[in-house]
Amino acid sequence: MKGFVEIDGSQGEGGGQVLRTSLTLSAVTGQPVRIEKIRAGREKPGLKRQHLTCIKAVAAICGAKTSAVEVGSRELEFVPGAIKGGDYRFDIGTAGSVTLVAQTVIPVLLKADVPSSVTITGGTHVPFSPVWDFFVETYLPELRRMGARVEAEIDQCGFYPAAGGVVKLCVWPYDESKKPDRYELVDLGEYKDGVVKGVVSHLPRSIAEAEVGIVGVQLRDLALKHDICEVDAMGPGNYCCAKLNYERGTVVFSGVGTYDRSRKAVAHEVVTAVREFVKSGKACEKHLADQLLVPLNVLLGSNWNSDWECQRWAIDVQKETKHYTTNCDVIAKFM
Repeated sequence: MKGFVEIDGSQGEGGGQVLRTSLTLSAVTGQPVRIEKIRAGREKPGLKRQHLTCIKAVAAICGAKTSAVEVGSRELEFVPGAIKGGDYRFDIGTAGSVTLVAQTVIPVLLKADVPSSVTITGGTHVPFSPVWDFFVETYLPELRRMGARVEAEIDQCGFYPAAGGVVKLCVWPYDESKKPDRYELVDLGEYKDGVVKGVVSHLPRSIAEAEVGIVGVQLRDLALKHDICEVDAMGPGNYCCAKLNYERGTVVFSGVGTYDRSRKAVAHEVVTAVREFVKSGKACEKHLADQLLVPLNVLLGSNWNSDWECQRWAIDVQKETKHYTTNCDVIAKFM
């Protein structure tokens, strides 16, 4: 058996991303991994339910052997086996992010032998995670430009703390003949149009109307259309997002409401994110940048020249966040 890749979970941003990237790359490369100090950079270190779900999900897909883990565990040994496609169901059991679980398993399933269907239950629009709109309208289209075939649909929204969100994925084995000679996200082209969307579940419609109104006024130069939606989730919830459509693709910016956040605060989060991105003049939004690193390396590989430029792909990032640099460091351990 190959020796363990040793990962310090406290490095860089010190959160769950270190674990998720390690799980994906361990399964894809066949290298066992040992992770210590898991989520040491967080107020409550150790595994949470969504991280346990990621471990169990990747382990099920690749027949991995793992050390005993539970909520709060800070160490993990993960020994992968052969990746197998099929039908999978994963229930986080809390409002943990379904999109983060999805981003963990998709690159693995793209290396499977047969098509796969995956149902994930948990939170679809929760703080500090990609909301579903970003996942399907910004993230997945980029995977398709890499040659991946992935489809996704949402059956029900899930907010914190009630959860209950249900999403379904279909992932086909990666066809090497579809691999682009080079992937680039360096120019979005001209801005076309946009929309600001407000969504509420079991809350007054006026909350979404207020958030949409604030964003629309503050970003009047973008001439955003307004969209108000009421959904029937398991519990109350709210989010607001702005979608900017460019010639090259769509970028989504969101703010998620919680019981202790005002509608003004939610709207301000969206406005600030949009302004920072537009002002940067860059093509790859800062959160998207770190999320693309794993599929870029798994699907297209790294082929660096003497000037430290990758000849297979290029992304012009809005900002190299701590998540971005941490992901680079973890990927380098495996690839």
